[in-house]
Amino acid sequence: MRFFLSTALLTLLTFQTSFAQTAPTVKQLTLQEAVSTALRNNFTVKKAENTLELQDGSVQQAYAQFLPSLNANMNANRRTGRQFVQERLQFDEFTTRGISGGLNTGIPIFTGFQNISNLRAAQARRLSTEEILQRTRENIIFQTASSFLNVLLNQELLTIARQDLESAQKQLDQIRAQVEVGMRPIVDQYNQEALVANSEFVLVQRENAVNISMLGLIRVMQIDPLQEYQLVTPGVTESDVVVKSFDLNQLVSQALSKRSDIRAQEAEIRASKYALNAARGAMLPTLSLSAGLNSSYSDQYRERDITDPTQFNKLGFNDQFFDRNPTRSIGVNLSIPIFNRLSTRTNIQRSQVQYKNDQLDMEDRRLGILQEVRQAYNDYQAYAKQLKTTETALIAATKAYETEQERYRVGASTLIELTRANTEYVNASSNRVRAVYQFVFQEKLLDYYIGNISTEIEF
Repeated sequence: MRFFLSTALLTLLTFQTSFAQTAPTVKQLTLQEAVSTALRNNFTVKKAENTLELQDGSVQQAYAQFLPSLNANMNANRRTGRQFVQERLQFDEFTTRGISGGLNTGIPIFTGFQNISNLRAAQARRLSTEEILQRTRENIIFQTASSFLNVLLNQELLTIARQDLESAQKQLDQIRAQVEVGMRPIVDQYNQEALVANSEFVLVQRENAVNISMLGLIRVMQIDPLQEYQLVTPGVTESDVVVKSFDLNQLVSQALSKRSDIRAQEAEIRASKYALNAARGAMLPTLSLSAGLNSSYSDQYRERDITDPTQFNKLGFNDQFFDRNPTRSIGVNLSIPIFNRLSTRTNIQRSQVQYKNDQLDMEDRRLGILQEVRQAYNDYQAYAKQLKTTETALIAATKAYETEQERYRVGASTLIELTRANTEYVNASSNRVRAVYQFVFQEKLLDYYIGNISTEIEF
C-alpha cells in the first residue's frame, strides 16, 4: 500500500512537471515593441529595403559610366586547308594553329551629356525609393498602432460585457430569492433568465472580436500566431484625452511639405526629366579615346635566316607573342548619329510621355492628400463632439440605472423598466469607450495623413 501511494505521488508530480513545461507562456507586448517588431519582420518593408539596394547599385553603375573600359581577349584557332607557304612561295594542304590576344580600352570624352543625365536620373530614383521606403515604414507603424488600439478597444468592450453579465446574474439570483418567498412573479425570473442568456451571447461575441483583432495585429507584426500574447495597455484614459484646435489650411500645408510620398513623386519627376535629357543626348555626336595592345602566334610563322637567305627559321611562342608580333594602337573615335531607324526619336517620345505622366501623378497625389487631410479633420471634429455627448449620456444612464435598481428593490418599479435602464447603461458605457478610442485613433490618423507619425508612438 505504501509503495502504491509513493508510485502514484511520483506519477502525479511527473505529470504536473510535464504539463508545466508544455503549457504555453504568455508574452507581454507593449505598443513600442509591437511597432519595432513589425518594422523588423514585415515583408513589405523588407521588399522596399531590397528595392533601395537595387537603386544603390544603379547609382554606382551610373558613376561607372564615366570610367574607362578595359577588355582582355584571347583567341585560339586551328585551320586546315590550302594555304600559302612562304618558304616555297606556293599553296600547300596543311594545318595551321595560332593564338592571338590583347588588351583594349576606351575612354569616353563626350557622350552628348548622357552620362551626366543618367547619373542624375539614377540619384533621383534612388531618393524616390528612399522616400517610398519611409512611407512604407509609416504605413506599417500606423497599421500596427491602429491594430493594437483595436485590440484594446475590443478588450474594453469585453470587460463591459463581463460586468453586464455579472450584474445580470446577481440580479437573477435576487429575483429567484424573491420569487421563492412570493415577492415577485415567476415571469420576472423568466425575463431575467432571458436577459442573462443574452448577456452571455454578447460576451461570446466580444471574446471572438478580441481574438479576431489580435490575429490582425499578429498578421501585421508577422510573428508566431501560436504564441499567446498579452497587450500592455498604454495610458489611454479619459483624463488624458484633450481636444486640440487645428487649422485645416495649416494641416494641408504640413502634409504637402512633410509627406514622404509627395517627396518621392517629386524625385520621380526629376528622374523622368533627366531621363528625357539623356534620350535627347543620343542625337548629339559622341567622342571617345581608344587604345589597344595586341599580339599573335602561329606555328607556321617563319623568319628568313640572316646568314642564309634561302632558309627560314621557325620562331617559338615567346619570340612571336612577346617580341616580334606585339602591336600598339591609339585613336580618337567620333560618332555622328544620322539615322538609327527612329529608335532615338521613339525613346525621346517615350521619355516625354513618362515625364508628363509623372506630373499628372503628382497632381493626383496632391488632390488625394487634400481629400485625406480634409476628411481626417472633419472626422476629428465629429469624434470630438462625440466625446462630450457620450460623457453626458453615460452620466445620465448611470444615474438612471442606479435609481431604477433602488426603485425595483423596494417594489416601486417593474423588471421591464429596470431592464431598459440596464440596457441603456450598457450601451452608454460601450459608446463612451468607443468614442474615447476612436478619438485617439483619429488623432493618430491625422498625424499619419500630415506625415508626423514616427516610431515613437505614444497614447
